[in-house]
Amino acid sequence: MTPNPLLGVLFHWLGGLASASFYVPYRGVRRWSWEVFWLTGGIFSWLLAPWFFAAVQTRDLLGVMSQTPGTIAGLCILFGVLWGFGGLTYGLTMRYLGLSLGMAVVLGLCTVFGTLIPPIVQGDFAEKLLNNASGRIILLGLAITLAGIVVVALAGARKDAALSEDAKKAVIAEFDFKKGVAVAIFSGIMSACFAFGLAAGEPIKAISAAAGTGPLWTGLPVLCLVMFGGLLTNGLWCGYLIARNKSAGQWLGESVEADASKPPLLVNYLLCALAGVAWYFQFFFYTMGESQMGKFGFSSWTLHMASIIIFGTVWGFALREWKDARPAVKATVWSGVALLIVATIVIGYGNKIGAA
Repeated sequence: MTPNPLLGVLFHWLGGLASASFYVPYRGVRRWSWEVFWLTGGIFSWLLAPWFFAAVQTRDLLGVMSQTPGTIAGLCILFGVLWGFGGLTYGLTMRYLGLSLGMAVVLGLCTVFGTLIPPIVQGDFAEKLLNNASGRIILLGLAITLAGIVVVALAGARKDAALSEDAKKAVIAEFDFKKGVAVAIFSGIMSACFAFGLAAGEPIKAISAAAGTGPLWTGLPVLCLVMFGGLLTNGLWCGYLIARNKSAGQWLGESVEADASKPPLLVNYLLCALAGVAWYFQFFFYTMGESQMGKFGFSSWTLHMASIIIFGTVWGFALREWKDARPAVKATVWSGVALLIVATIVIGYGNKIGAA
């Protein structure tokens, strides 16, 4: 199949929309502790959805897995475990900073590490990014992406600095700028490990293709392994919190101590399932987009991050996180979004001429 980078950009936008939207259903969960709804949604994200969609789209999924060398599978799971720390603290970042600012800080760091480290480790950084016009254009797109992220983050910081503590709490109940930024930095660095896991899983994609899987779907078995690693990290942490807080009964309808009313179980389970599947779909579309980027597949990570911030900012406005911001601050954040849109076009163009 001839790569189609413009189609790849579209797939990455769909993945970005899914990622930016995943936390919204969690906002509707009632009378469940954070660890209960996070693990419930995570079961769909890290276990059920990856194996279901891989089984549907992969030719002989179990056969592909049985042919995967143990070292390759182990690396994918290991990077998934490390990514799990990023995903775990990503949820905390949303709690402390909100969608717009939280995503900007986390994904800025994640963009740099996730895009540049794989070609550096593989030893072809200069060949792919410096010695040809396509690579230099992609580097320009990365620079524009980082500029857009900085602009969005600055707008978020100015918005928060101008609000009173009560106003911040009214929009984001657990707002804490210092704690949020510290968590976001850690999350951004660890979240980049997902890109490393996908790079480690390249041999699995070849095995899947040899088994007859279509080119759009060869990355799905890799997701099963990387996301299983994320399940291990999040499951252990949430299990610890559930045991400490004695919150397991909430799954069966027990009320939390501060609220005697019963949780709406069916609604909570459905919302968590929706959030979990949305979280998975970001990587479902990511693998489809990466398959269209040719030899510059590593640039997919930049496109993915830019798309998430674009749609995350839109959600931030829809959820009225920016309602009290000054017009100049709102204009600043939209200029950052515009830079990110330009960046996706530049990177897509760089991939297109490289595939020509």
